[in-house]
Amino acid sequence: MAYEQLKLQNQLCFRLYTASRLIIQAYAPFFKELGITYPQYLVLLVLWEKDNRVISEITEQIGLETNTLTPLLQRMEKMGLIVRCKGQVDTRQRIIALTKEGKKLEEKAKEIPSCMLDTILDDDLKLSDLTAIAPQLDNIITHLK
Repeated sequence: MAYEQLKLQNQLCFRLYTASRLIIQAYAPFFKELGITYPQYLVLLVLWEKDNRVISEITEQIGLETNTLTPLLQRMEKMGLIVRCKGQVDTRQRIIALTKEGKKLEEKAKEIPSCMLDTILDDDLKLSDLTAIAPQLDNIITHLK
């Protein structure tokens, strides 16, 4: 090979992509049980933390563009998990709020993080390893934004 830097094994992006794909794949059984997708889970996490959010707040927190988030929210509304309302101060704004069903899912989802840790952690990978890389990943994300 002419360029060492072009070897797949030398690509940080490949490791990040593979880890992301495999983690999302590990989440799949939990989401199937709840009847949601990974992006829908992200929206729910944001709303469980603080309900009644402007769409722009949600897009900023989960890193999706409005044109990607809007169809996702429409599906979630059809599923009965959220409602989209006009803002009271600025009627051009759309406020996203959880329904009773969306709030109920929080109780059903509460064990997912610990189950995921059980799936990921072993003798070679400790919780401290994951918490140590989180700030580094945050720095990469911030830099690339």
